[in-house]
Amino acid sequence: MGYKIVDVELSSPLAPIELGPQQDGVGLIARWQNRLVGFEMITLPTTGVLSAERLRSIADQRFAPRILVAKMEEELRRRRPVAEPALPSLSIAICTKDRAERLSRLLASLDDIRRKSAFPFVEILVVDNASADSATREAVQRFKDIRYVFEPRAGLDFARNAAVRSASGSMIAYLDDDVVVDRNWLEGLAKVCRDHPGAGGFTGLVLPLRLDTEAQIFFEQRGGFGRGFNRNEFHNARFDNPLHPVGSGILGAGCNMAFDRTLLLSLGGFDEALDTGAPLPGGGDLDIFYRVLRSGRSMVYEPEYAVYHEHRETIDQLRRQYWTWGLGMMAFLVKSRRTDAALRARHRAMVRWWFFDRLKALARAVRKLQGRDFRFAIAELWGGIHGLAGEYDRSRVRVQAIRELNQ
Repeated sequence: MGYKIVDVELSSPLAPIELGPQQDGVGLIARWQNRLVGFEMITLPTTGVLSAERLRSIADQRFAPRILVAKMEEELRRRRPVAEPALPSLSIAICTKDRAERLSRLLASLDDIRRKSAFPFVEILVVDNASADSATREAVQRFKDIRYVFEPRAGLDFARNAAVRSASGSMIAYLDDDVVVDRNWLEGLAKVCRDHPGAGGFTGLVLPLRLDTEAQIFFEQRGGFGRGFNRNEFHNARFDNPLHPVGSGILGAGCNMAFDRTLLLSLGGFDEALDTGAPLPGGGDLDIFYRVLRSGRSMVYEPEYAVYHEHRETIDQLRRQYWTWGLGMMAFLVKSRRTDAALRARHRAMVRWWFFDRLKALARAVRKLQGRDFRFAIAELWGGIHGLAGEYDRSRVRVQAIRELNQ
């Protein structure tokens, strides 16, 4: 059984939502005057209908504070108009490998919004990360005004760096090929760019594209990629978190992020020993978020800069995802502890906190007889142990061999 994803405009009269025969819940995407204000998963085990009355009640209970904030911000902007700084030129980079169908879906969603952009210049750049056949190139050719770059070295951070070198814009926004952009994606990015012109990077909201399978529902119920519907600005220090910025995962997700391109170049780009594919499929986004903050530049999370992500379809795929999260986290911490002596104690403390926190999750699963949570916790712990036991060094050796092979 699945959840029906429904996009509801709360400023308009509400109507009942009827489920299909294979659905027992609603994934409710809430808007107020076209602005995203909330997401809620609602189970309907018997009736198969979410009535307008219950929908109004849910809106009052769950979304009213965000609606109030949206109204206040709009009123302040109307009463105190200010001169808006000029927007940068923008390159949108999609790094992809052997997933032409998903790439086409993403390009179609971008095609719907790119010509309405407030940015003075927008280009879309597809980096084909050593696909096995011509399907990726052919998918790009079906759309107008898309730049195609082939990166022969397999590994996501190889592709991300190829995008940095090839991009024309002064800002570069990265999208994974398993997302679809919200209709206000460019508008949300433009808004946060104007409000924070000195920021080094931005991340955005990630909502589920589908909730059709047990694994997709379970992942979203455990928090998914959600970072909430409030804007959040991050700096190099936080008084409420003595380990910050080591836990850089709180900033957002790598499937939806943007950076000042000049800053990326000055930082040496992405670490190509992270996010290298099957051996080490993670850590690259954590590392670049961390290095942007350590450079002295801020990063801003903006919920209106939103995408919809295709979550893992099967339990086995989801278990592997949790394993890669542990692996990538520890590989990132090993690397950062070596390269940032000033915060070495925080890195050691983060390793201790992370393992203790995951062991607590494991104990909760055992106590509550939650077998699936137990297996996911074991997978993440085992990934963390593997990452701590030399995976970053092994990845550096592999990457060096790849570089030498492609010279």
